[in-house]
Amino acid sequence: MVKVTKVPSRQVAPRRLPRLLLAAGVAATTLVVAPQATARTTAQAADENTTLTVAVSQSIDSLSPFLAQKLVSTSIHRLAYEYLTNYDANDAKPIPGLATEWKSSPDKLTWTYTIRKDSKWSDGKQATAEDAAWTFNKMMTDENAATANGSFTSNFKTVTAPDPQTLVIELKKPQATMTALDVPIVPKHVWEKVGDFSKFNNDQQFPIVGNGPFVITDFKVDQYIKLKPNKDFWRGTPKFDELVFKYYKDGDAAVAALQKGEVSFVPNLTPAQAAALKSAKNIKVNDAPGRRFFALATNPGARSKDGKTFGNGHKALLEPVVRKALFLSVDRTTIVDKVFQGHAVEGEGYIPPRFASYFWKPEATQKLAYDPAKAGLLLDQAGYKKNGDGKRVGKDGKPLDFRILCHATDPNDKAIGKYLQEWWGELGIGLKVECLDNVGDPWTKGDYDLAFDGWSVNPDPDYVLSIHTCGTLPATPKDSGATDNFICDKQFDALYAQQSVEYDAAKRADLVKQMQSRLYDTGYMNVMAYPNALEAYRTDQIDSITTMPAAAGNLYGQDGYWSWWSAVPTTSAAGSSADGGSSGSNSGVIIGIGAAVVVVVALGVFLGMKRRSTADDRE
Repeated sequence: MVKVTKVPSRQVAPRRLPRLLLAAGVAATTLVVAPQATARTTAQAADENTTLTVAVSQSIDSLSPFLAQKLVSTSIHRLAYEYLTNYDANDAKPIPGLATEWKSSPDKLTWTYTIRKDSKWSDGKQATAEDAAWTFNKMMTDENAATANGSFTSNFKTVTAPDPQTLVIELKKPQATMTALDVPIVPKHVWEKVGDFSKFNNDQQFPIVGNGPFVITDFKVDQYIKLKPNKDFWRGTPKFDELVFKYYKDGDAAVAALQKGEVSFVPNLTPAQAAALKSAKNIKVNDAPGRRFFALATNPGARSKDGKTFGNGHKALLEPVVRKALFLSVDRTTIVDKVFQGHAVEGEGYIPPRFASYFWKPEATQKLAYDPAKAGLLLDQAGYKKNGDGKRVGKDGKPLDFRILCHATDPNDKAIGKYLQEWWGELGIGLKVECLDNVGDPWTKGDYDLAFDGWSVNPDPDYVLSIHTCGTLPATPKDSGATDNFICDKQFDALYAQQSVEYDAAKRADLVKQMQSRLYDTGYMNVMAYPNALEAYRTDQIDSITTMPAAAGNLYGQDGYWSWWSAVPTTSAAGSSADGGSSGSNSGVIIGIGAAVVVVVALGVFLGMKRRSTADDRE
């Protein structure tokens, strides 16, 4: 959501980015819970290696965990590096990751984590508390290293590793995210050699050393990124012999590749694509409640921490009445029905309904429902009246014309752009839809009026909220910062500060809802819809795979690594196991294709969280 590269949809993120059986279109399955199993159940007899290929349309912004904010990048980092904690695939509660347990002092100012003894870096060295301490200290002392995830460590006072298995974090004040620190832990012995963290993209030497379920082995910009299973991963080795994320600029090309069997999985389907694939042989469509929001972002006047303004955003949008008029001229029902064809929920607050405890809805008196007549009246009263040609004219006598940044690869952006041109045109407002391959450059420079925005929200909403605080603004106009949309509002910041130290779940949820109410009222962020996760995969390549939540959840962009780590190749596609057929154990609920599938649950391991994917967690 934001950032080094500002590409929202940010299908997070920053951070992205609370997350039902598969929805309509997915065959019913039988689930059986069984004790720990270690064999690659369907792959033992095959001779060739297996590859799970995932089609993606989003460019990787960086392979550095300190810089990456897009969903595709942060998803890959979840595969390559362990975090202190993970998220249960069933209910998103915190579970062990690199840390096996944790506890806080009575005053909540000191947190002690026990680091597991069975985690190794892919170069054979032991992963220790010193690696975690170094990662956090680097973020605390180097602003460039804090680019992507600095909000998690800004309240840290000291971080020490008194011994290899003990990590101690002292806080300046209590912090509610201490069991949801979405920060990839990196190997100190590799990263301490890095000089300028703002320029190091971690893409010069392969394989990249990590301790997650996969190891990054190759990368070509806007072509592919390849990963191999980490044989020493403590949860067990992934079942496929290779995982490839392959870039497709065109969504139809990706779907065609799926139909031909050239890729195993395609996310972010359009409703038309999903409908066409439901009757295709050997393909299953997953239609589940998503963890993303789709929004309209308004340039609030790009500025930096040093007080300088920059960019060429339209000055009229600095007026609340203009933003409110635009808000009143967006028909969310039409967007859900016509663009998403029902595979979405009408947008309201910032947090999707999937995260029930944080989901917010405006009061009846507060809600800005579609009302173009009222919008026109507001503009008239504010002095923006129509001239003889039916154009709204500003106080400077110039027509009220706006630009909106659109992702060239996102058909939803283009479709909604056409509706906005129609709706706002009736108001007398012009709109130019600027669809670009890279919206990041003009976004970072503040050279836009409006933009299609979106983030994947994590079970803990801290990150996706933090990107709208004053502290994430760039230091100077030449810097990128971690802000999503240059919003800096003292009332929002005060609420953010309160929720960050509130340990009472109900009280914290109420503060988060107040923050969403404030974003809604300012009109800088207009959440139009919460799209479903529409995705499809080949059943002749993938025999079973874990969704999150386990009941009717998504597969791509999870708050964890459960999908790709758990995926089991079918007998027809399976290859020989790199570890002689013993590929570890899975934890969690797996969706079986066809016949009943045995779900492996490792004894003693509890399975179910940037966002971008906050997050990005963004796409």
